Amino acid sequence: MSHGIVKEIETEYLKKDLPQFRVGDTVDVATRIVEGEKERVQVFSGTVIMRRGSGMNEMFTVRRIVNNEGVERVFPVNSPLVAGVTVKRSGQTRRAKLYYLRDRIGKATRLTEAKKVKKIDAPAAVETASA
Repeated sequence: MSHGIVKEIETEYLKKDLPQFRVGDTVDVATRIVEGEKERVQVFSGTVIMRRGSGMNEMFTVRRIVNNEGVERVFPVNSPLVAGVTVKRSGQTRRAKLYYLRDRIGKATRLTEAKKVKKIDAPAAVETASA
C-alpha cells in the first residue's frame, strides 16, 4: 500500500520535457554548474552506454573519449542539475548495456546509425488498405 503512495508522490517531480533516447544514442547533456554565485551550463557529449532504474531513481551513463582517455559520467534523468538532453544521432544496438565499448579504441567505438521509422497516420493507412 505504501509503495503506491510513494509512486504517486514521485510522479509530481518527474521531468516531462525530456526527449526519447535509448542506449547507443549520441547525446549532448547540458548540466548546470554553480561556481560561487555564478551559474553556467556545460555540455557533455557522448554515447549512452547504459540506462538503469525507474521513476525518480532512473539514471543513464554517457561515455566519451577525451585525450585518448575514456570518460564516463552518470546522470540522474530527473535531476534539476540536468538542464536538458539533446539527441544528436541514434545508434543501433542489440544490447541493453554497452560495456564492450570500454575496450574499444578509435573507429571501433562507432555504432551503426539506427534506421529512421516513418510514422504513418492510422486513418490514411486503413483507407489505402481497403481500396
